[in-house]
Amino acid sequence: MNSSIRNLFVLFVVLFGVLVAFTSRWTVFEDKGLRTDALNNRDVIRASRVPRGKILAADGTVLARSKSVKSRDTGNRYYQRVYPQGSLYAATVGFSDQTLGQQAGLERSQNDFLSGKAVKLATAVNKLIQGDQRGDDVRTTLEPSVMKAAVQGLNGRAGSVVALEPKTGKVLAMVTVPSYDPDDLIAGGDAAKSEAYRKTLKNGALLSRATQFPYVPGSTFKVVTTAAALDSGKYTPDTLVNGANNQTFSSVPLGNFGGEDPGMVTVRQALVQSVNGAFGNIAVDLGGRALQTAMEKFGFDSRPPLDLPEDQVRRSGILRKDKLIKAYSKYVDLARTGIGQDKLGVTPLQMAMVVSAVANDGKLMKPHLVDRVTDADGRVQEQVEPETYKQAMKASTAASLRSMMANVVDEGTGAQANLGTGVKVGGKTGTAELGNVTAGINNLWFIGFAPVEDPKVAVAVIVEKSAGQGGQVAAPIAKTVIQSALDAGAGR
Repeated sequence: MNSSIRNLFVLFVVLFGVLVAFTSRWTVFEDKGLRTDALNNRDVIRASRVPRGKILAADGTVLARSKSVKSRDTGNRYYQRVYPQGSLYAATVGFSDQTLGQQAGLERSQNDFLSGKAVKLATAVNKLIQGDQRGDDVRTTLEPSVMKAAVQGLNGRAGSVVALEPKTGKVLAMVTVPSYDPDDLIAGGDAAKSEAYRKTLKNGALLSRATQFPYVPGSTFKVVTTAAALDSGKYTPDTLVNGANNQTFSSVPLGNFGGEDPGMVTVRQALVQSVNGAFGNIAVDLGGRALQTAMEKFGFDSRPPLDLPEDQVRRSGILRKDKLIKAYSKYVDLARTGIGQDKLGVTPLQMAMVVSAVANDGKLMKPHLVDRVTDADGRVQEQVEPETYKQAMKASTAASLRSMMANVVDEGTGAQANLGTGVKVGGKTGTAELGNVTAGINNLWFIGFAPVEDPKVAVAVIVEKSAGQGGQVAAPIAKTVIQSALDAGAGR
């Protein structure tokens, strides 16, 4: 082979190698980057030509569907999402604007199913034969009657309600107020209209208070402190504790509500009467490491395994400069942490998980919004089964707590959660101080479950920045939600 032919051959080999390298780069190694590039709308256009599957409530009520519309600019037809229930389900369902490529909530976390990308072999073959370009339907665990009861209970006041089925982890209701209307947010792919609507929303309406807001839990956290005490073996419900008013912790007196001074009280009495002094002593006696361990058993410091996008579910715990620290940190006032104050920041979902574990013999189930996914012919693509997340406490501790929390409703601060129907409710109130005690404006809580003998529903309620106490404001909301859940057949 002469040198000219050899050089030409080498040149062709090099050029072929360069061609292979660049095509591999664009089609394989940097494929994801190209698809997500804001300047590349190929995937967005393709997605807008395929009808997404429906999102349904537990009873089949349509929460999201696709409709065919005609573009005013090109005259081409595309699919746009419609949300028949307005703002009620926005915190969970979210939105999907296929023309702008924006998504949130279940629309994002379940996108592979809804868009038809994740299919089983039988369904894939059927689509190839019939040419059925349609996403799969996602049926949720949400009960419309329970959702409506929660919204009606809040009655326009900022706050949140989360209701779980303790034995399965099903989310029966997840409500946040204020909310937004997804139909107005996507604005038919009009970015200017979408942005204009965003600007009219106030008080973080695009965020889910149920999963993204860190609230001080107030006395509802005493359930966690009690669980830690009973699990330690150092305490029983009848152990006497000093509940005197204005005991000094961290060089500052800790007052009981209303200045009450009960002296020595049992752990049961301390929970029923919500005695701060007693829980301050319990927390200090247990120590930061024991309290931290108990918190982690309930899921604190970890992202709850809810089937929403990770960035839409925050971790609960002790916050310093918006970073989680441990209960044994030098920055923690242990006594005030034990009563649910100081630096604690929790979501309503987390507190619903706490009371759900109490209701389920100490076993905390993974909370989930999706029940099953089906294709257009009704074939089940995915069925979500109950799954244990953590053993939050001993079964004996949970049994003692259920009895004590029943006393809270029967004779203590949670009386307004009593159903009055013979069905016993267990619960704990919370009045979380916001800094200005004299103003009397607090975040008001109630967590509870029913029936006490065989719990079917667990609920957490918070009403933001309101006058009164948790037992007066949040407990009646919980009562309505619990009754609605039982009427809807929770636990059936």
